[in-house]
Amino acid sequence: MKFIDEAKIYVKAGGGGKGCVSFRREKFVPRGGPDGGDGGKGGDVILRAVHSHRTLLDLKYRQHQTAKRGGHGEGNNRTGRSTDDVVVAVPVGTLVKDADTGEILADLTEDGQCFIAAKGGIGGRGNARFATAGNRAPRFAQDGIPGEERALLLELKLLADVGIIGMPNVGKSTFISKVSAARPKIADYPFTTLTPNLGVVRLDENTAFVIADIPGLIPGASEGLGMGMRFLRHVERTTVLLHILDITKDSDPLADFEAINRELARFSPDLARKPQVVGVNKLDLPATQEKIKKEIDKFRRKGIEIIAFSAATGEGVGEAVKRIARELQTAMEPASMVRDSRNPEP
Repeated sequence: MKFIDEAKIYVKAGGGGKGCVSFRREKFVPRGGPDGGDGGKGGDVILRAVHSHRTLLDLKYRQHQTAKRGGHGEGNNRTGRSTDDVVVAVPVGTLVKDADTGEILADLTEDGQCFIAAKGGIGGRGNARFATAGNRAPRFAQDGIPGEERALLLELKLLADVGIIGMPNVGKSTFISKVSAARPKIADYPFTTLTPNLGVVRLDENTAFVIADIPGLIPGASEGLGMGMRFLRHVERTTVLLHILDITKDSDPLADFEAINRELARFSPDLARKPQVVGVNKLDLPATQEKIKKEIDKFRRKGIEIIAFSAATGEGVGEAVKRIARELQTAMEPASMVRDSRNPEP
C-alpha cells in the first residue's frame, strides 16, 4: 500500500429540509387550521479514527465528502426525514486542520474517537408552528438552515513510543526488523526507506512498546532537503528517540549527531528536548571495532553515553532494547507502556 500521510478534503453537511405550508381540508372538520410539518435535519460529516486504516490514501481519491439534506416537511404535521450522517474513517493519529486558517480543529489519537467536521442544518419550521390567536392561518414556513462546509487538511502523525532517527543508511530498518515483526525494505543505498514503518517490541508478557523507523535525515531536512521535512512530524508524538550512528563512514559521527539534533530543534524545540538513546550500529564490521573505543570516549566527554550493537547479527541488540525500555519507564508511567490495544504491528 502506498503510504499517504497528508490529504486535503472538502466536507459539506446536509442542509435542513424546508418547513411545509399546509392546511387541514377534511370535509367534516370545520376551521381545520394549519398542519404543515417541520423539515428534517441534514446529515453531519464525521471523522472517526480507526486502527484498520494505516494511511490517508482513500481520501486522496475521495476528496469530497457530502451528506444529504433533510427531507421537507409535509401536511398533517408530518416532519421531514432526518438523513444519516456520513462517517469518514481516518487512521488513529490524524491531525485535523482548517485548510484556510491552519487552525487545529481536532487530534484523533484514540481508536473510535470522533470529530464532527461539518454539522448538518436544522430543518425549517412548518406553518403549524406559527399559528397564533392573531394569525390562525399563517401562509409561510421556514427554509431549512444550510449545513456547514469547509476545506480540511488532514495530517497523519504516527503513534509510537520510540522513534528511530539518524543519517541515511545507518541501519535503522535493519534494527526494527530485528526487534519486531516489521519487514521494511532493506538495501545498501541511501534513502532505502521511503515510508515510516511501525513495529511492536515485546520484552515480556507485560511490557511492550511501539517503535517507528523514520526515513533518514540529512542537514537541511527541516527546510525541505532530502526526505526529512515530510516525515519529521512522525517523531513528534514519540516519547524516546533512538539515535543510530554509523562510524564506518568518512564523516565525523559527533558532527552527524549534532547536525541531526539541529534539524530536530529547527523543526520543533520540543522534539529536540526528547530523551535520546544513542547507539553505534554495525559492530560486526572491523572498521567499527577499530573506532568504537575512541568514539565512546569522544561522546562521553560531551556527557553522552553511547551503546554499541550489530543490527545485522543481533549482537548487543537485546541490551539496546532494555536501555530503551528503561528510558521509557523513566519518561512515562509503567502502566502506559503496554500498548496491546493500539498494536499496529504489521
